[in-house]
Amino acid sequence: MNEPQHSDDLLQKHKHPQTDELQEKEDSPKTNELSQTEECPKDEAQQSAENLQKHEPPQTDELSKKEETPKSDESPLTEKTPMTDEPQQTDSSSETEKNPRATDSPENKDKCATVSSPSEQLTEGFESNNFIKAENEEIGQGAHQNPQQEKPEQDKREQLFQRLHLHRNNKLTAAHILQISKHSLQSHESCAEKELVQSFLQKLLMMNYRARYISTNKTKEQVQMQQIDQELPEDEGDFFDFVVQNNHLPNTELSHSERIHPMDIQMAVFHCADAFLKQMMVTKLSQCQYALPLLVPDPETQQIEFPLWTFRQINKSWKKKKDNEIISQSQPIYNAQTPMVFFFRFGSVASSKSHLMNSLINEKHNTFFHRNCPGSSRSRVLMDGVVEIAWFCPSGKDTDKFNNCVAFCNLHGDAGEHEKQMKILTEMASVNVVLLPQLQKNDKITAQIQNLFRTTKSLICVFTEDKSPLTEIKKWKFKIGLKNRNQSDVSEEMRRVINDCLSEFSSTFRPVDLSKRSDIRVDEEDGDCLRGREAAQKMISLLENEKLTEIKESFLPHQGKLWHQWSQKNKELHRPQGDEPGIDISRKLKKIKEIRQQQHKSDICDFMKLFIKDTSSHNAKNVFFLKWLRILLDEHTSADLSALHHKYDKKWSAIVKLKEDHVECEQFKTEQAELERISQDLQAAAFGLEHIMREIGQIYESCSSVKENKKDLPVHFSSLPSLAADMMISGFPLELMDGDAAHVPVIWISAVLDQLVQKLGDQKVFVLSVLGIQSSGKSTMLNAMFGLQFAVSAGRCTRGAFMQLVKVSDEMKTQFKLKFDYILVVDTEGLRSLELAGKPTRHHDNELATFVVGLGNLTLINIFGENPSEMQDILQIVVQAFMRMKKVRLNPSCVFVHQNVSDVTAGEKNMEGKRKLQETLDEMTKLAAEDEVYDAERFSDVIAFDVQNDVKYFAQLWEGSPPMAPPNPDYCENIQELKKTIMFHASKSQGMLLTHSKDRINDLWEALLNERFVFSFKNSLEISAYRKLETEYGKWSWSLRNAMIETEHKLHNQIENDTILEVKETDLKSKLKKTHEEVRNSMAHFFEKDSDAEILIQWKTSFEIKINELQENIVRVTKRKLNEVLQQRELRKDIDAQKINHENTLLEKSKELALNLKQKANDEETLKREFDLFWEKSVTKIITDTPTVKDIDIMTDVSEILHNLYESISVQKYNNIFSLQRKKSYSDYVQLKKSSGFKGQCQDTFRLVKKGLGFDTLSKEDEAQIRLLVDNVVQQTDTMIQSFNISKMGYNISCIQQLTDYIKNRVSEHQKGAVNYVFKNEFFMDLIFSIIQRAQETITGQHELFREANDPVIYFKKKREDYYSIFQKYCHGATSAAIFGEIICQKLKEPIEQSVYKKTARDLADEMITNCVSLNGNRSNLEKHILKTLAEEEDFGKYMEYIQNTKDYFKSFIRDEVSRYISDKFSISVLPKMKKNIELLQEKIMNAAHQSTKHAQVNSGDAGLWLTSFTQQLSDQLIFSEKDFSGVKHDNGDVNLLEDVINQELPDIMSKTSTGFSETYGEKLDVKFRPDEILIDHFCQCCWVQCPFCAATCTNTIEDHDGDHSVPFHRVDGINGLSYFLTNNLSVDICTNLVASDAVFICIKGIFLFKEYRQAGEDYAKWSITPDLSELPYWKWFVWRFQEDLEKHYNETFQENAEILTEWKNITKQDAIESLEKYIGSRDLHSRGSTTEPAGSIAPSATQDKI
Repeated sequence: MNEPQHSDDLLQKHKHPQTDELQEKEDSPKTNELSQTEECPKDEAQQSAENLQKHEPPQTDELSKKEETPKSDESPLTEKTPMTDEPQQTDSSSETEKNPRATDSPENKDKCATVSSPSEQLTEGFESNNFIKAENEEIGQGAHQNPQQEKPEQDKREQLFQRLHLHRNNKLTAAHILQISKHSLQSHESCAEKELVQSFLQKLLMMNYRARYISTNKTKEQVQMQQIDQELPEDEGDFFDFVVQNNHLPNTELSHSERIHPMDIQMAVFHCADAFLKQMMVTKLSQCQYALPLLVPDPETQQIEFPLWTFRQINKSWKKKKDNEIISQSQPIYNAQTPMVFFFRFGSVASSKSHLMNSLINEKHNTFFHRNCPGSSRSRVLMDGVVEIAWFCPSGKDTDKFNNCVAFCNLHGDAGEHEKQMKILTEMASVNVVLLPQLQKNDKITAQIQNLFRTTKSLICVFTEDKSPLTEIKKWKFKIGLKNRNQSDVSEEMRRVINDCLSEFSSTFRPVDLSKRSDIRVDEEDGDCLRGREAAQKMISLLENEKLTEIKESFLPHQGKLWHQWSQKNKELHRPQGDEPGIDISRKLKKIKEIRQQQHKSDICDFMKLFIKDTSSHNAKNVFFLKWLRILLDEHTSADLSALHHKYDKKWSAIVKLKEDHVECEQFKTEQAELERISQDLQAAAFGLEHIMREIGQIYESCSSVKENKKDLPVHFSSLPSLAADMMISGFPLELMDGDAAHVPVIWISAVLDQLVQKLGDQKVFVLSVLGIQSSGKSTMLNAMFGLQFAVSAGRCTRGAFMQLVKVSDEMKTQFKLKFDYILVVDTEGLRSLELAGKPTRHHDNELATFVVGLGNLTLINIFGENPSEMQDILQIVVQAFMRMKKVRLNPSCVFVHQNVSDVTAGEKNMEGKRKLQETLDEMTKLAAEDEVYDAERFSDVIAFDVQNDVKYFAQLWEGSPPMAPPNPDYCENIQELKKTIMFHASKSQGMLLTHSKDRINDLWEALLNERFVFSFKNSLEISAYRKLETEYGKWSWSLRNAMIETEHKLHNQIENDTILEVKETDLKSKLKKTHEEVRNSMAHFFEKDSDAEILIQWKTSFEIKINELQENIVRVTKRKLNEVLQQRELRKDIDAQKINHENTLLEKSKELALNLKQKANDEETLKREFDLFWEKSVTKIITDTPTVKDIDIMTDVSEILHNLYESISVQKYNNIFSLQRKKSYSDYVQLKKSSGFKGQCQDTFRLVKKGLGFDTLSKEDEAQIRLLVDNVVQQTDTMIQSFNISKMGYNISCIQQLTDYIKNRVSEHQKGAVNYVFKNEFFMDLIFSIIQRAQETITGQHELFREANDPVIYFKKKREDYYSIFQKYCHGATSAAIFGEIICQKLKEPIEQSVYKKTARDLADEMITNCVSLNGNRSNLEKHILKTLAEEEDFGKYMEYIQNTKDYFKSFIRDEVSRYISDKFSISVLPKMKKNIELLQEKIMNAAHQSTKHAQVNSGDAGLWLTSFTQQLSDQLIFSEKDFSGVKHDNGDVNLLEDVINQELPDIMSKTSTGFSETYGEKLDVKFRPDEILIDHFCQCCWVQCPFCAATCTNTIEDHDGDHSVPFHRVDGINGLSYFLTNNLSVDICTNLVASDAVFICIKGIFLFKEYRQAGEDYAKWSITPDLSELPYWKWFVWRFQEDLEKHYNETFQENAEILTEWKNITKQDAIESLEKYIGSRDLHSRGSTTEPAGSIAPSATQDKI
């Protein structure tokens, strides 16, 4: 603070000691008088000044020590310096706090003249620090003589900032303050000093005017300082000493422990805040009806700043009477022209100027902070020189204090020390009011007042030491005394004279005019702010001279009629009418595309170009630019909007009067039409930032639709969503639903959310939505709770829905264990919106409520007032919305907020209210349950709801009557409690990824477009999660299968080796136990840790059961297979024994021959000749004893069996039934049963008519049943053929006989069932022939393997070289042990090869499941690759094979994939696996040999014991047993030599085996061991049920899955051969189109609407077919590409639908392939789920007999 310049002038004041204005005494409830003090003699004053020196407070150096400077890693809140906007008090010490005697009581006033003690003089006469300084200078003890007496003002400011943990150079940002933090949840009236800033800001943001009244918690030291020394003896001391003279009281002078002045907190925050936080602060201060900083001296330079920027968002509304008419006005306050009354003071005065001003404006509210306000302290640092401004806004009532809006300015501190501020405002004021002490004629104050007295402006001099009433000294110059005056009287007199002055003088004041003065700095002149304003002004200049109601039409063409037309057409598209939905949809799609093209052709005006260019610059001015644009747009439109609202109100009043007067209909209709026109003008005139962003959204959508950039667009259209994402990150709301078009621009919203994910990462959000009737305070509540900026004024009610991000601090996430990063707040337009008056709103409200409730994790249901009927209306809508969520398995929560309740403290009343609400909710639940066809009696049946904790009662928003009423602090506390409740609910939520919120928006809107929400809703999140679960299930099931395959192979070897005689389930389970545990652990981790864990948990139990069932099934099937091996081994025992006998006999005889020829060992030619003779003779004998394996003729066997069954029927010719499957009908194979009853006879007649007209007699259900029978028979016969194990057992005609018997039984059982036909013999015969012919190649191949192993000619031909090698070694004298070792090696060759092949096959299958793109996912992924391959090859034959024999085609595709993979990867993957496996096997064999040698040596055994040990160790690795050596003699040779021979010969055997590896190695394996069959077994154990309409196959990975069947998308019906009823016209419809239409179909049970298809029987009811109007280009492209092929194939035509096919012609193959990614994709995001199980939907489909 500046020192006074004239100390003798100030000494003059000593004669009349006064209290500084802001240092007011505490309010006394017992008096209405203004606080004053009596005069005191001058010598007493001088004495008191001397005593002041004696009582000088100790130095406060410790100020800088007590509160440490915040560390650099502290939060921004402690680093940045928010600026407060409220007036602060002077540095004067409040003597009322120093001494209890310094009060307003009459006793103390009387004692002032008589008591001369220094303490009383100090208390009564020197309340102003300014005065004390002057007095000290007078007596020679000024600051310049004693520099330690008082710290410099700069030090005080620094200490203040330190104590508040603020730094002016590190600005506090709005973004940080708006985060959800622990401080934002606290609501304390007191706090620690370091939390003052946070507490002040959080209360202020919630519009709680008690933000100024926060007190600090006293520390222990502070409490001790205020206590009198308790150690003195009780009998010592004197009352006068202790109480009157205060001799033993602690020194209470200004010290570091003194609390900080509330206005210092406000101004410190103001000085340390960035521009956006300043603006937010001042806006909130205005909402709290507090005075605002108008002129603010810089704390360091004292340069005066006008913070115009902070006023820009403030609007004031008022009403005034004019000619008996109430005129409403609403203006931006910075530009409002109003009279201005300026208050200031000279010197120190006893009365509070701020208090006096409050009594004039609003005596119930402290608009200007004064010394008697709660929390006021003796010291203040930052308020002197600050000018605050407040406005009185009349309400148009007779009780208004002023007739017009009036500004009141208040200069804090001594005007003599702040002459610049005084000069500026006295010149601009309409009335000047100055508070004065007693004046002397020649002092400086008198001279300054004299100057004001001479001007023409009204002047009111208020003398605090004068008792005179209001007196007019000179025309428009008044004086009034305050001393001993009643405060109410004084206020009334002053109001009257001010009103008189204002009515006489017409001068007005606009705050913005201050910016024209060169001696004032304006905050808007700063760089980024200035550049932002200039850019915005440039845009606004383009709107000049444009009619407001036409601006949007001319400047924003993309969102006008075209967008509205597109929205309407899109809704119509999703609600097809008539019986030809395909044609109807095609035409609408065409129209929609045309509208988009027109949109795309629309020009982009310069206004939008400038906007896009400026927002694309990505610099610091962008946010300023957007703020400025919003401000200037509001300014540009406010006047016209206000006039339109006025016209609307007048017209509405006129219509109401006509209703009351029962005026004739025509006049009423005319007035109603005029009202509608004004309403349309109001809608057209609304023009804000949201409309600009809406235009950008439509530009983007139109470009996306036509896939082309606009030529006049400044940037590529793909960058537009990034602009919107940046805006959301910066704190701007984004329009989610266009309220004018009542449509969600899902393409635009999805793109913006994608950009948010790119910029922020895929953060988790907690979606908070609000729902309530129009003007019920929803937006106000959200703004107060989170400091948001949703539109709240009466003329700008929310239309549609907006969303805004609120950051959650890391501290909150840690402390409250929150699982999300942002709260996504969704504000909506009100139900029963006034803007929709006159129109039916029920459907609109239901649609909005369903959308909002479905989107939110938590929905606030806002109820206003206590009108039961209004409450009932909204509750019925809300309950219905929650019921819909329950039916589609979304589980949001809700909190009811009951606003404007008169007495929220009445506990009994609240309990009664909750009881009534519960009853109403239950009643509404019953009503909604009838509409939704749902079983619910109570609201708790629909949603988890706690009426005690989830119902909040809110006080009225205003504390009094607007426009001067401040917000009710109780309302703010209610907001705080609600915020805590929200966070409680949020803490239990997993949140939702941004990508998931995008999908949820799409799903909800798509379902709402189809009207029948529950029927149409597709939960993409659940579908995606379920597909992911299916993929994981595939991995888990493969782990179990793979483990069991390995176990099965080992046990198979042991069975063949006769080491086990029985296979038990318990043994198999124990071997699978470890893998099963690993799978269970993996499942538990997946369900707990996956990002979709909250969704997945619903399937956890069922999938655990499925895994257990799968394990049981795998064990059961494996046991069956191994038992079959056991049985076949017994059947094969004689054959094997005979073969082994022949082998070993040959060995023994060749040994005898070798001994005879030993002397000729060196004659190789003789040896070979003798061996050849021996071999030919021996093998000839074996062949004579053992018949050769003959060639087989399977089809002849089939003919023979069928001929025996049907002697009278020729079996020479047959039809391939699978080719018939590709045709339309099985009608030629059946004979219809005669029906009984009238209905049956009608059906028979109907069939005869159809047959006579050339149509098939079987219904589509009949056809589907027969096709299913054929498929099941094929599947089972495949299993039977595999179980015959022909490669080991050989082929026998009995195999065909078994197949024939099985097929015959199945056919017989089928026609005995509930069918109306019987099969002709031709069906059975063709089916047998077709199945056997299909399996012929497999059977023949397996029989060939058997022949190679068992035909003596072939077998011994392969063995000849091995025997000759052994013969040679015999001849050369090799030992018996060496020869025996050689025999062992020779017998190991084939088992080694087979073992390596089997192991490689398993390894290869495992690798392909991981690395092969077509096989490394779920069933849908496999189908996607099949469809992609089919499109690339464009082979119609293969397409039809896939369409009509899907499972077989899947198997064929897997075989092709395996073959291709082996071929492509043979050298880099397959061969290395083989070599690795052969190395591992070699190591095991050598180890077994070594262990056997040790075993034989330990047990003194011979070669026989060695062989026994050796074969036992390898029994689970190789089919190699001791029985293979029966008949082979081996002497008791050296067992060490056996091991040496093995080690020597084995590498050579392995090497030769390796060289034999080739890509066709699988052909040497039994079918069941091949990699393709392993994969087929894994992938084809799934669901193969077909759609009852289009025959698309369910894509669920699990065979007997729970819930509905579904597919990602369906087919065009005609692809399956379906035609329109009684025509040859192939259908072009799709199931998902039909179920949204009014079309019908015919089936066995009758005629049904497609949309009610589930009623047509079990086959239909088990399918989920949800409406889907997507393009679905794949099958449309197929129909166009193969139109002629299809027509030829079915002998029918598409010509009747040529119009549609012409459009499909534009779909390219690339479009078709790319659509697979869209509709199936890696995550199946676009699959459509059911209400019971999200396994996809039915996209394109075919119909039954369609009418």
